[in-house]
Parts: sequence; C-alpha cells; structure tokens
Amino acid sequence: MGVDVGPSVGMSFAMQKDNSQVSEEELVDESVEQETSGQTVDDSGKTLDEINEEIEKELEEAIEQEEQDEVVTLEAEVLKWKEAALRSAADLENFRKRMAREKQDSIRYGNQRLIEELLPVLDNFAMGMQAAEKDSGSMIYMGMQMVQKQLEGFLEGQGVQEVPVIVGSDFDPNLHDAMSQEVSAELEEGKILRVMRKGYKMGDRLVRPANVVVSKGAEESQEEEAAQ
Repeated sequence: MGVDVGPSVGMSFAMQKDNSQVSEEELVDESVEQETSGQTVDDSGKTLDEINEEIEKELEEAIEQEEQDEVVTLEAEVLKWKEAALRSAADLENFRKRMAREKQDSIRYGNQRLIEELLPVLDNFAMGMQAAEKDSGSMIYMGMQMVQKQLEGFLEGQGVQEVPVIVGSDFDPNLHDAMSQEVSAELEEGKILRVMRKGYKMGDRLVRPANVVVSKGAEESQEEEAAQ
C-alpha cells in the first residue's frame, strides 16, 4: 500500500522551500550591500558612503549659505525702507516748520504792501509839517501834529521802525541807498553826510532803505592820490 502524504505535508514542504529562498535572497542583498559600502567607486579611493557624506555636507552648506544670503538681502531691504521712512519723516517735519514759518510771516508782514504805499504819504505829510512850522501855534498845525502822531502810532503798532541813520557813520548798503557823493573836508570817504529820505524796517525785513548822501572825502586828498 502506498503512503498517503496528504495536503498538509505538501503545504509545509512548500513553505519551507519559500522561506529558504527568502533567506538566501536576504543574505545575497546584505552581502552585496556590504561589498558595495566598502567598494571604491572613483580614482580618489573614496567609498560610496564617504561620497554620500560629502554630498550631504555640501548640500547642507549650500542651504546654509542660501539662508544667510536671504537674511543679508532682507536686512538690506529693511535698512533701505527704514532710511526712506526717516527721510520722509524729516521732509514732513521740514514742511510743517516751513508752513508754520510762512504762516507767521504772513501774519507779521501781511500789511507790508499797505505800509509801502503809505510811506510816501507820510513823507509828504512830514514836508508839509516842516513848511507849517512858522505857524506852529495855529490850530491847523496842532491838528497836523495829532495826525502825524496817529500815523506814527499806527506804524509802530505794525512793527515798523525807522532805519537808524547817524550823520558821520559808515554807509551800509544793506540799510542805505546812496543818492549821490559830495566832497567833504570834515568827513572821510564813505561816511554819511545827510539823510534825504527816511528808511523803514518791518521786524527784521527792510521795507525801504534810507536815501543818503555819502562823502567822497576832501578834494586835497583826492588830488594827492591822483598825483601819486
């Protein structure tokens, strides 16, 4: 009689055969991996693991350098916009100061045109007062004096003052306007001989220069200079 092996025995034998094949494949893979890991792949004598480590290191360095470059670029951008913001703030502050100064000047010198047109009237009035001095006791002259004081008070209230001029002082082109030059034995060249018309200032601003006559020195001095 033949021995009946049965299906269970056949399956067990097949599983043992498959397991042995898997074990053999794993052993082959491990052997290949061990051989490959220690095997040189180029003329430098470096192994695959060493090359992989160098590649990973270079990648890390490249990434780190790229991050540093990005940080430097961002810092430069931040600095640029910060400087732009500071300049804008400074420009705005200067604009505010300029507008405030212009507003103050507008208030302070708003009546300058009126003052300039009023000064010739004041000059003519002063000449009329000089002509009427012979009747200084008359009511007309006294009334003119009152009007003159009112005009002077108005000018003073607007911050208008006479340009100081002293006969014998130096001629100042910033305050005086030389109408002519005359020979003078008493005053040297460049000194003020007399005032032809008063000058006025409004605050720090010159409204009208004083018209003056300037000495050009003595004739003898000029002749000596010409002879030399």
